[in-house]
Amino acid sequence: MSLAPSSLTDKVTTFSLGAEIVAAAFLDATPAFAGAEGRVFLGFGGAKAVTAHAGAVLCAVADGTRLVTGGDDGRVVETRPDGTAVERAAHKGRWIDRLALGPDGALAYSAGKTAFVLARGETKSFEAPSTVGGLAFAPKGLRLAVAHYGGATLWFPNAPSAKPELLAWKGSHLGVAFSPDGRFLVTTMQEPTLHGWRVVDGAHMRMSGYPSRVKSFAFTADGKWLATSGSGEVVMWPFQAKDGPMGKAPTMLAPSPTSRVTVVACHPKDPVIAAGYEDGMVMMVRVSDAAEILLRAPDADPVAAIAWHPAGGAVAYATQSGAAGVLAF
Repeated sequence: MSLAPSSLTDKVTTFSLGAEIVAAAFLDATPAFAGAEGRVFLGFGGAKAVTAHAGAVLCAVADGTRLVTGGDDGRVVETRPDGTAVERAAHKGRWIDRLALGPDGALAYSAGKTAFVLARGETKSFEAPSTVGGLAFAPKGLRLAVAHYGGATLWFPNAPSAKPELLAWKGSHLGVAFSPDGRFLVTTMQEPTLHGWRVVDGAHMRMSGYPSRVKSFAFTADGKWLATSGSGEVVMWPFQAKDGPMGKAPTMLAPSPTSRVTVVACHPKDPVIAAGYEDGMVMMVRVSDAAEILLRAPDADPVAAIAWHPAGGAVAYATQSGAAGVLAF
């Protein structure tokens, strides 16, 4: 019988944002939350609300200094810690479906089948074979992975003579991520499974067995593990070996007997995971020994977003209904 987890719920600063939340972030020391209806809330209690979009926010990403959102108004907007909102791109009559942030301020976004990269004052575009399901920059160099039906394409926006490389696998590929060392590329799929490739030779790896679709996944800072949602526990796939998880079973952390994991977020430096659940619980778990710390008790309000401070000294979460909390260490 496992011991009850330790609790830090009394150390968490909690507040209500009064809106459905789709993403959380830290902009310098300021917690930030992207609301589904177009506003970005900054500070504890959402002290400042910035109207970023005239409509719904469809996607959001952050890198510690900016929160970039894409909306059904066709705009890509960058919100900064002081509340300044800057339009980075606009496509009237189109939806901005996916976003990614890259090295040296690079920004990628998609509208339908077209992926765009904004870097060093220039905009480049790539036509995918189908609607773009996900975008991710490689850890080094300006290389973008574009997930779509039938696999993922690796594209060098600044090398027009280099033919985009297709990593093929049947099915609809959605979210996409590079391992921190750039050796592996992993996609979530429409069905409850993940697919991966070893970038150097395209070797395949399939990660299956989930009861529901994986909507949230992230590599630990050291690249040794891939944490995923989609089950009643945090499913951790091993990526230490040259073949990644091929032929290896996953490790399970922070199991819940009554709920499934909706969101995972990895500490930016240490092997620690923060996980949110369908029933509203937020748990912090250490990879090395599976030690658990409760940050939010369950209350049937699904956790929608979790983010770590870039330095690792704080974590923020928000639920679908806008119940939010920040724990500073």
